[in-house]
Amino acid sequence: MKEINTIADIPTPFYIVYEEKLRANLEKLKKVSEDADLKIIMAFKANALWKTFPIIREYFQSSTASSLNEMILSLDYLGNDVHAYCPVYTDATFPEFLEGCAHITFNSLSQFNKFYPLIKAHNANEGTRKVSAGLRVNPHCSVIETDIYNPCMPGSRFGENPSNLKEGLPEGVEGLHFHALCESSSYDLEAVLESFENEYGHLLPSVKWLNMGGGHLITRKDYDTAHLIKLMKSLHAKYPHLELIIEPGSAFTWQTGDLVTEVLDVVEDSGIKTAIIDASFACHMPDCLEMPYKPVIAEALPEEDSSTTADKQGPEDEGFHYRLGGNSCLSGDYVDGWQFAHPLTPGHRLTLLDMNHYTTVKTTMFNGIQHPSIWLQPIVGNPLLLRQFDYTDYRDRMD
Repeated sequence: MKEINTIADIPTPFYIVYEEKLRANLEKLKKVSEDADLKIIMAFKANALWKTFPIIREYFQSSTASSLNEMILSLDYLGNDVHAYCPVYTDATFPEFLEGCAHITFNSLSQFNKFYPLIKAHNANEGTRKVSAGLRVNPHCSVIETDIYNPCMPGSRFGENPSNLKEGLPEGVEGLHFHALCESSSYDLEAVLESFENEYGHLLPSVKWLNMGGGHLITRKDYDTAHLIKLMKSLHAKYPHLELIIEPGSAFTWQTGDLVTEVLDVVEDSGIKTAIIDASFACHMPDCLEMPYKPVIAEALPEEDSSTTADKQGPEDEGFHYRLGGNSCLSGDYVDGWQFAHPLTPGHRLTLLDMNHYTTVKTTMFNGIQHPSIWLQPIVGNPLLLRQFDYTDYRDRMD
């Protein structure tokens, strides 16, 4: 590899994380945490890029884990305050969760009844770190339109229902947990809290903590942090004994990294031009197909300008509209709908913005497609290579 002095020198495809943007998010989260008396812990399901954890650890050391791998990653690189939640625990894995976690939340009363005796025995041993048991509940308030991300959709498998808790909580439950948001606002949280209190408010005097889950997009520019702080202060006033917790994922790394790719070919069929890139939506940006959503491309025309520009173009300019196609053999590995000021040709670099959260954690090696390298742009200095992938990474997944 040639000497890398700037981002422009890095061979595509690659993810790039910007330290300055990451720190800006962390500073904002830390201030909200302090002003609202709110414990903020990081959800690994959105970000597990552990080589950036030394930066995050300067601000936050607590995490939420939904697997043993996530728990161990926190213990190794972030901090020992791990809050675990799994839809189900198993006889084989639970003892490890018990040794590594500070909080363990159960999805149902049946799971709690099965494993709480182990927590009780563990906590009875002198010198061991005590584990606090919690129960997830379902507030039955849907503020998310896309069902694949909606934990409160009808028939949800997440959380105990209020009809089973009319007489109170079993001995040993010290906290309640709900999760109902996805890249949501403080006003969405307010609506969920109202529903939660209507169904489970009678239980709050008997618990020590309330975990309001993830999906709080505090670092988005239009997020009303003042309203969130007011909401938390109101909760503290009503339940002064409660420790309030949230576990955002996206908010930590929102708009802190991009995926840079290169156009390799341009093909046309039925009047549709597709620029084939050296990355894949299916492999490297799966949320674009799952959600679905169209990422912003730095080199494309802004959305508000695209329709105006299209109206002015004549037949000779039809090539300015492009679909981007991934380099896998999956027919649906494409996203449509960008306008460019000039025709795309092989060699053009495209920067797909905001490709850090929920991206690097969900990538695959389907088709054996070359995996993008991962880089960090420090505030001062040249880009730093965090991870380069090769054939052995693909091979050893099946070893």
